[in-house]
Amino acid sequence: MDFSFTKEQLMMRKEMERFCKKELTEEYVAWMDENVDFPPDELWQKFVDIGIFSATLPEEYGGDGLGQVDLMMSFEQICKASLSVANAIGATIGFGTRFIAELGSKEQKEALLPPLGEGKLKMCMALTEPAGGTDILGAISSYAEEKSDRWVINGQKIFITGAHVADYMIVIAKTETDKKPSQSLSTFLVPANSQGIKIGRVPKISFHHCDSVEVFFDNVEIPKENILGSRGNGWYEMLTVLNPERIGVAMMGVGTISAAYEYAFNYAKERQAFGGPISRFQILQNYLADMYINLENARNLTFKAAWLHDSGQPYHMEATMAKLVAAEGALHAGVHGAEIMGGYGICKEYPMQRYLRDAFQIQFSPISNEMSKNMLMQFQGLPKSWS
Repeated sequence: MDFSFTKEQLMMRKEMERFCKKELTEEYVAWMDENVDFPPDELWQKFVDIGIFSATLPEEYGGDGLGQVDLMMSFEQICKASLSVANAIGATIGFGTRFIAELGSKEQKEALLPPLGEGKLKMCMALTEPAGGTDILGAISSYAEEKSDRWVINGQKIFITGAHVADYMIVIAKTETDKKPSQSLSTFLVPANSQGIKIGRVPKISFHHCDSVEVFFDNVEIPKENILGSRGNGWYEMLTVLNPERIGVAMMGVGTISAAYEYAFNYAKERQAFGGPISRFQILQNYLADMYINLENARNLTFKAAWLHDSGQPYHMEATMAKLVAAEGALHAGVHGAEIMGGYGICKEYPMQRYLRDAFQIQFSPISNEMSKNMLMQFQGLPKSWS
């Protein structure tokens, strides 16, 4: 058993760490959190230049053809600096590039993958609806009707990351009315400037510089060839995207734990109270020890899931566990990091309050922690706990 990374992977991590320390300073991230709803174009271009968008792109389309482990080496550093930036980048890579690479036709791949790798396109996935997110099969009511040479889409989506800046949306909608839910969904490539699309803002406490919005589809027409994959098979085909998404969100938790632990650790060493540094207090040492343990466990599970993915082995259980452990660890780190800092922990002057706010979002996205546990037990053979 070998837990070591390759020399190239360690170099990737070091380079992205250096990049993030320079381009995602604490001051700049705080400014973005107050002033923008998506990372600015100049920052996006810097990530293009460092190669993040071409990293996992197939080599035949101008990419580097790297795997999940390679990507997560870099992604961890972005998550540590800003979950909003990580989420913005992850939407285009994880939803846009992956959907097109996995389900796109030859023509769609040739037209879209090269500009995606060059960072010239932004994409999002429009899946969640007001009726629910985890209950995909029961919640989706958006409908795509086939009419001669086109599809006509009607419905509403909510909490769609980056839809307000996207060039294309990957939209999951019902196409079948006479089949069971798992055979009723299809996936569509929808230009974001299509007539009939309206965007509404959803103010929230988390991920301030990467908005998740609501999207309304009112008789939106797209060409018939803009279906991705096969009709009625969207549920099974989207699993090739949803399971890797859990690895990425798990790494968001890892990054948050790492950032909160590091900040709280240094604060505890410097803060003086009752005649000395507060780091000498046993309870605070216990808080920090728990953060450190959670960080190690979450990181190991996340990289194991990524390794299984790259090895072509089943990884759905490990990805679910990684997301669960990392999300719970992130919230613990945010809460106890803030407690270590006292009143300063909830002041906007310090980043701890952002770590705490952002940690709440990954408790239920892309799957709730409670449902994660239920699914894990279903995978182990216990009866299905929902219907």
